[in-house]
Amino acid sequence: MTRIHSAAIIEAGASLDDTVQIGPYSVIGAHVRIGAYTTVGSHTIIEGHTTIGDNNRIGHFAALGGPPQDMKYAGESTRLKIGNRNTIREFTTINTGTTQDNGLTYIGDDNWIMAYVHIAHDCQIGNHIVFSSNSQIAGHVNVGDWAILGGMSGVHQFVRIGEHAFLGGASALVQDLPPYMVAASEKAQPRGVNIEGLRRRGFTADAISALRAAYRTLYKNSLSLDEAKAQLHELARRGGDGEVPVTILLRFIETATRSIIR
Repeated sequence: MTRIHSAAIIEAGASLDDTVQIGPYSVIGAHVRIGAYTTVGSHTIIEGHTTIGDNNRIGHFAALGGPPQDMKYAGESTRLKIGNRNTIREFTTINTGTTQDNGLTYIGDDNWIMAYVHIAHDCQIGNHIVFSSNSQIAGHVNVGDWAILGGMSGVHQFVRIGEHAFLGGASALVQDLPPYMVAASEKAQPRGVNIEGLRRRGFTADAISALRAAYRTLYKNSLSLDEAKAQLHELARRGGDGEVPVTILLRFIETATRSIIR
């Protein structure tokens, strides 16, 4: 049975699975859809055209599906979609998209979103990502699977963060952070390969060794970006366990629109 506290407000038109739990003083808007076994704490607002999947845990005082904080927004019908098994803690804010992009802010599955996180309009968030407390990302940001953002970090609009990357706490990221890499300091700078994270996720020693060679090529050998990309192509062609991650790294660099951190 749906367990909705008597002090919660569920607007007509909202669609909640029978197993959803809603805490006191929370407000669920008319265009909201919430899937099975999702729980919502107290004093949370979920509004707009928002779809939330199954088995999510949403904390107290969160604000999901509000209009984008973009001065060009003129009330268009845009969306927020959240997948399954996400934890979204207290005071998190996630906005819907804008028509200047594809109109959708997307959160994947199995993400851990800590307190006071802000995810702005049109962001595309993958799976198994950690957003530490007070991390803030601007509009149109893409974050790849298994990335970690440290506490009080900030990400500039239109920036991409690659899969398995790590952004240190209190860092400002204004260019793309390649997959598998660590960046840190006040203006985020490359600091090496995310070796510990890759080991925890089952990457082999050979794959990590190839990525360390790729890091040296990008950041330690005084090469231009074009020269580095040529050497990365050669490194990927060597095959072995490093071929796939180096190819993913190379593809990310070749498609960067804001350039990568250097």
